[in-house]
Amino acid sequence: MIFDRASTLGEILGHRQARNVVQRFLPGIINSPSVRKMSDKTLGDLAAARRPYGPEDLSIERFWQALAEISGDDPNPEPPALSPRLDYEDDSVRRSSASLSVGGSLSVWGMVELEILGPDHGNPYIDVDVRATFESAGARASVNGFYDGEGRYRVRFQPTRPGRWAFIVESTARSMDGLFGYVDVGPAVDGSHGPVRVADTFHFRHADGTRFTPVGTTAYVWTHQERRLEEETLVTLAASPFTKIRMSIFPKAYRFNTNEPDLFPFVGSPDDGWDFTRFNPEYFDHLERRITDLEALGIQADLILFHPYDRWSFSDMGSAADDRFVRYVVRRLSAFASVWWSLANEYDLIWSKEIADWERLAGIIREEDPVSHLTSIHNCFTMYDHSKPWVTHASVQRVDTYRTAEEVDTWRNRWGKPVVVDECGYEGDVDQGWGNLTGEELVRRSWEGAIRGGYIGHGETYLNDAEELWWSKGGRLVGSSPARIGFLREVIAAMPGQSLEPTDSDWDVPWADCGEGVRIAYFGFNRPRFRTIAPTSDSEYLVDVIDTWNMTVSRLDGAFSGTFDVPLPARPFMALRLAPVPAATARDGIA
Repeated sequence: MIFDRASTLGEILGHRQARNVVQRFLPGIINSPSVRKMSDKTLGDLAAARRPYGPEDLSIERFWQALAEISGDDPNPEPPALSPRLDYEDDSVRRSSASLSVGGSLSVWGMVELEILGPDHGNPYIDVDVRATFESAGARASVNGFYDGEGRYRVRFQPTRPGRWAFIVESTARSMDGLFGYVDVGPAVDGSHGPVRVADTFHFRHADGTRFTPVGTTAYVWTHQERRLEEETLVTLAASPFTKIRMSIFPKAYRFNTNEPDLFPFVGSPDDGWDFTRFNPEYFDHLERRITDLEALGIQADLILFHPYDRWSFSDMGSAADDRFVRYVVRRLSAFASVWWSLANEYDLIWSKEIADWERLAGIIREEDPVSHLTSIHNCFTMYDHSKPWVTHASVQRVDTYRTAEEVDTWRNRWGKPVVVDECGYEGDVDQGWGNLTGEELVRRSWEGAIRGGYIGHGETYLNDAEELWWSKGGRLVGSSPARIGFLREVIAAMPGQSLEPTDSDWDVPWADCGEGVRIAYFGFNRPRFRTIAPTSDSEYLVDVIDTWNMTVSRLDGAFSGTFDVPLPARPFMALRLAPVPAATARDGIA
């Protein structure tokens, strides 16, 4: 089939090779949420109005040339699946002759790492399989390992209890098969609480029981930038209230994201193509250092495995390469306590995959992750079925230009799982509605969602000359919302249950139960001068008026009972907290 200026976008979408060429040179078209609506448009018309979202050297002349070079009519050539070689080492190699060492953080919730110096002929990334089984006092864990280049194989294990753990290695390479030993694991180090789990149906705790409140932000490709900018991002995060960051393993091609990264997950280059059977250890070493940096700041890394904003063919590698990539990433990173898996950002814009593909990839995560990290998938238009057993929590994008946080309690009831609105819109001033919220509106959405029992993510998209927008590249935060979101985090932490549960609400005002009889209401953009309160119990209450924008808590004089009026300042973004006198006086910091 010949592709030229008269070819329609619909014809391109059905042909893998042509699709990848268009995505490389014109990602602004392929990555558009409206791509399917443009299927009858010709490439000539689309190219004339293109937004390349790529380096300047990807010229339109080179685009037409690359398109003309496509040969063959097979619309979807699938690379074959590859299996480890059982004859990788022959009988002349002595069994268990490889060198093994044990390192890492030898503590509960830390990372125990077996490093094996083994064979490196052929392609060890696909030719060799290695795993280890760890046992201690009846506990048992089987962990798959990975090849890390230059003859190094690693198996990483996260201990769940202190004591001596014995291990034995199995491998398709004779020299590594049968290696064994033990490791003495100490108690968890200070500040280490283990991976985050779902708790109380709709909330989160670390494995040791410590409450975790996801106060999230997004900087999709901050680890794909120059070192100066990455270091600036870490400094900014250290002074921020955020406890989770959404970030992508693959680079991103989109507006304000046209720079070419220095490192990629695979061996190859944008010009010469990629070898999807060989991973790039230097890239993953860098990613791991940044995950470690985040962990030191108490920040969870919500790792996005796939996304549609691509000009390198990473979103359309084929099933075998997708599977291999997910296995490698999970084997390599699952021993980090601070990792979450986000199977995709805007899964419904990745036209090369169907629901069956996502279900298969989710199965691989469950199979390969002995830690069972939190796992989600994120939508653009169409909500995924978050009732699926592998989905630990709903990761949601806004469903309306204005209304999203207001739906949190409905979604909780629908799925019976925590709701994290990872994208409710961003504080900023770009041209798109998702990226030009005021700080006041983002803070309002954060409070509205929290009162309804969910968790609302932050993002910032203020334009600057360097095109270093936080939402994508990190750097510095300049908006007014982070400090106010930090105040919300402090308010939640001061509650008896350190979480908010939606409770019986008024028709115009949502209320949340904070534990031990403490309740909180949020007025949002309404601005009453007073509110009549009719508690359902006979308790006396202390009343706090919370100014969520000015970040103040003012306690009214005396205690209140029966039906009473609470004076308010007639300005927006106010909240009201009622605490029974015994609970309020028994807890420090509730005021």
